[in-house]
Amino acid sequence: MNQVVITGIGVVSPVGCGLNEFWSALVDGRSGIRAIENIPTQRLSTRIAAQVLDFDPDTHFSPKRVGLLDRFSQFAVVAARAAVRDAGLEIDEELALEIATVIGTGAGGHITIDDSYLKLYGENAAKVHPLTIPRMMVNAAASHVSMDLGLKGPTFTTATACASGTHAIGQAFHMIRSGQTPVAIAGGTEAGLTVGTLKAWEALRILSNDTCRPFSKNRSGLVLGEGAAILVLESRERAVARGAPIYAELRGFGMSADAVDLISPDPDGAARAIRSALVDARANVEDVDYVNAHGTGTMLNDRTETKALRSVFGKHADKLAVSSNKGVLAHGLGCAGALEAAAMALALHSQTVPPTANYEEKDPECDLDVVPNVARQTPIRSAISNSFAFGGLNAVLVMGRA
Repeated sequence: MNQVVITGIGVVSPVGCGLNEFWSALVDGRSGIRAIENIPTQRLSTRIAAQVLDFDPDTHFSPKRVGLLDRFSQFAVVAARAAVRDAGLEIDEELALEIATVIGTGAGGHITIDDSYLKLYGENAAKVHPLTIPRMMVNAAASHVSMDLGLKGPTFTTATACASGTHAIGQAFHMIRSGQTPVAIAGGTEAGLTVGTLKAWEALRILSNDTCRPFSKNRSGLVLGEGAAILVLESRERAVARGAPIYAELRGFGMSADAVDLISPDPDGAARAIRSALVDARANVEDVDYVNAHGTGTMLNDRTETKALRSVFGKHADKLAVSSNKGVLAHGLGCAGALEAAAMALALHSQTVPPTANYEEKDPECDLDVVPNVARQTPIRSAISNSFAFGGLNAVLVMGRA
């Protein structure tokens, strides 16, 4: 089996669209959560989110082409271009036939849907934009990335809510490890910050009105975000042969289903996914130094994740550095796992654990070392990244130092 490494990373995030901006914000605990600016908020009870504010589609796409892409597809294409550029990857005709493109998203073109429904129901329009379906379909981002880069190999979308990006990277990892493809462009994208979507999330009564405080006793719920992260994955042999930069080695991937509840997470299901990932990586619990937690900032999720980690790691759980990126990035839904996978690769590369931002008060039911507010320079041999989605669908990646 091939060893799989990460040679390129591209991000579009609420804290910047360059790797340096992205990583420095995570390390500094500088949050991208702020008052909503891109949509009207008069009808909203929750008026904060982590928006990508420095993204101008006209700088990335021609006027003719920009109208073909919903915002979630725009994010994916720009992040994929950046990842390929970062990897120094030359894509010739032969390689283009083999490269896999696997992009996760939770909802697809929500902005297109919202705009169409506003015209149809709010303005009583007789028809909607003729490209409504191609813009909104969940596979649009994967298709646009493949067309933009000329990639003709296996191309598909994973849609598993908050685990979509992690499932996409995991599937691409298995394809390279088995020899099905030499290179994969994989990650997640989401742009669902619309009035309709936020009203739907408000109905669940799990959104915070101030900020996201993962694992803090006074946490008040999750905050929605948007963005994209795309990784270039390839076999170690190929990467070394072409002298590519290597951020980290992707070593294992685990999945599970809770089969219990559509909304409430189950610690047993989460634990099974973590164990499965460690088995896939042939790693012992003692090999893991860092956990990039799902850490949404809701009472139930953070408690459940703590139980799952203690179930898997036992006494070693006390030695783990556990941090959530969502205090900085908020919850990007389908792109969350991909942004967090990028963060974990950078953590291994720099041997730095980014902190859990906005942490204020210790919670006895989240009794882990959550690296509160201040980054930590420490040896990281192996790390895991957790994604636990609505519907009880769990995905976990294992990475190691390159």
